[in-house]
Formats: sequence, structure tokens, C-alpha cells
Amino acid sequence: MAVQTTSDRPRKLAGYDFYHQILGSPKLIVAPMVDQSELAWRILSRRYGAQLYVLTPSAHAYRSQAFNPSFLEEGSNAHDRPLIVQFCANNPSQLLTSALAVQDHCDAVDINLGCPQDIARKGHYGSFLMDEWELIHDLINILHENLSIPVTAKFRIFPSIEKTVAYAKMLESAGAQILTCHGRLRTQRGQNTGLADWAHIKAVKEAVRVPVFANGNILFHEDVEKCLKETGADGVMSAEGQLYNPALFAPASPGNLSSTLIGAHPPHADLALEYLAIVKSLKTPTPTSAVKGHLFKIMHPALSRETDLRERLGRIRGSNEMKNRMERDAVEAIKGGQMIDDLITIEPTTGLRVLPHWLSQPYFRPIKSPTEASKRASSPTLDSHEHEDVKRARLSGQSATRDVDTL
Repeated sequence: MAVQTTSDRPRKLAGYDFYHQILGSPKLIVAPMVDQSELAWRILSRRYGAQLYVLTPSAHAYRSQAFNPSFLEEGSNAHDRPLIVQFCANNPSQLLTSALAVQDHCDAVDINLGCPQDIARKGHYGSFLMDEWELIHDLINILHENLSIPVTAKFRIFPSIEKTVAYAKMLESAGAQILTCHGRLRTQRGQNTGLADWAHIKAVKEAVRVPVFANGNILFHEDVEKCLKETGADGVMSAEGQLYNPALFAPASPGNLSSTLIGAHPPHADLALEYLAIVKSLKTPTPTSAVKGHLFKIMHPALSRETDLRERLGRIRGSNEMKNRMERDAVEAIKGGQMIDDLITIEPTTGLRVLPHWLSQPYFRPIKSPTEASKRASSPTLDSHEHEDVKRARLSGQSATRDVDTL
């Protein structure tokens, strides 16, 4: 994929010229994720097929802790391009100030119009701007008129296709050169995430003249082609699916032991070790909270079994114990004459495949009955442990670079 650097660029390109000539026509895009978009993860993602990364400093103002080019690694042509930096905002002039600080280190600036979380409600940004079209127009247009690089936008849908299309056309008219349509409503989050509506995305794609990325329902490798075919989108973007399996965009290796899995599902302990090796190799500090968050997600399938290792992960210390235990379980299964396909089960409430616990795989929320939901609220699960460990690390503000050992 031929990609031009910022310094090579003679003029600011727009729409498909930008998509093809600067970004290299990417079809596999990693979504911006709060506290999970750091350089080490971007490098790992690109190793496993990601063609474009959208990172988020998750701030109204630029902060060097979230994107720090001073070490000559973040935003570098060597291993961090193509790259789009996303900001949340509700003040056009403040947004422009932040965008100007990063424009020489990325290929575009994206505006977060999709975050549905309570922090976005309190901060008045993300999907909670969906009804303020004039403000959104101003946020996009000020970047379109004043930056040396393009502006893009990521947004959620309205219940009606007609209003969603009108919204997308407004974003385009304001100056957005790529639109990412997340096919979920603002209310679809957490336990109520549900399925994304690809019909809305298809309608947006057919209505605008700029490239469109489809976001939602990308859990397995084969979902990529399904989504591209059903929506007509120029690329697919994955967030949570890629967090749990950073090899989501990679095809299965020739030695794959499954006849039904066409995508890569490496042993998750190997992925975790590879990620930690990247963290240790960089000059750019990696926040402890980011490292813990990634490790808990990558190895989620096994942590409900290997409960003693969860505490070690909370300290980002330990040994190769997880890798050793997973290799033990895999060998035992193969000795018993079972193939990977024999070990795949179906989660009854979603109909989705559950892979053997030593393999990387997507995480999805089973549909809960009201009784189960109330029990869950009063009984902490693995996810709540993960949240608390990451929260403590975030409050400490530590870098994990010196704290990382192998797992």
C-alpha cells in the first residue's frame, strides 16, 4: 500500500483523492478507543493486517500524554502511518487549536460525533451533539477551512434512515472528507449494545460522494467481506472486536487447524507477549492503564479459568505461566484426537461461535433476562475486576514501560 508522507504532499487532497493517494485505499481500519489507542497497540495492529488507525487522545485539548511525537515515534513515517487523530469537541476555536498542534504528525483529524458514554453526556460531545447540526457544521468547517490536512467525522445513526442520510449529507457539506458511520443508535451501548444496522450505512454510502467506512458487527474475519458487500462501504472499522483479537484483520495461517475459521486466531498468550515486547522496545511511554486494559481483553477467554493469574495481570508482572497453561490445554486437546472445529461451541443467546479458551476471539455480551441482569448487578464479574484494575492504574498515571514483565 503506497502511502505519501506529510512532507511529500503538494496540496491538501479531498475525498477519494485523499483516500487513494494519501491513505492508500485502506479497507481495514481500527477504530479510535479511549485509553486503548496507544502507539504499541497501533504497531501490533498493523502487524496483523490493519491498514489505517484512528487514534483518540480523548480530550477537547491536545495533550502530549495521549499523543507525543517528541520521541520521533508517534506519527512517524517508519511505523505509524497512515494515521488519523480524533478529537471530541463542542467549541470550534478550541478544536482548531488542538488540531493545529497535531496536523504535522498525522494524515487527517477526525471529529468524535459517536461516543454514547455518560462522560460524553457530561462533557457535551460525541453523540450528544447529534441534535445540534449548526454547531457540528461549524466544528467540521473550521478544520476544513484552516488545516493543511483533511477533516473526517465518525457518527452514529438516527432511528430513521432518512434523518441519518440528511445528517451524513450535512457532515459532507461542512467539509468532512471521509465519513465513518457506526450503525448503532446513541442508546445502544453496554448491555444494550445489540446489532449495528447495516441498512443505514448502505443508505449513507449511496447518498454521499466521499468515502464511507462502516462500523459495527465486525467480530470475525469473514464479517469484513459480508459488511463490504451488504453496505457497499469503502472500508470497515472495528473497535471492540479488534481489542479482543488484534489479529482480526489477518487471514488464517497455512497451518490453521480449523476448516471453518478463515481468519487468524493466534494463541492469546502469544499476542500478549508480542504486545509487551513492543511496549518495552519503545521510547514513547505506554500508560499502565492501557497495558492492563489490553491484557485483560486479549486473554479474557482464559481468565475465568485461570483466576490466580488475574491478580498477576493487575500488577503487570508474572512469568510465562499463562502461555505454559494454554499450551498444555491445547496439547491435551490435540492428543485426545480433537480438532479445533470439534471444540467450537455456540453461545445460545447470540448464536455466535465460542472458540477454545486458548485462542484469541471476540467478546460479546450474552443477552440477559431481567433476573440475570439484577443478579449481575449484585455479583461482580470478571469485567468488573478488569474495570477496577484499569481504573486504579489510570488514577496512578503511571507508565508501564519499566513495569512490564512477560506473562
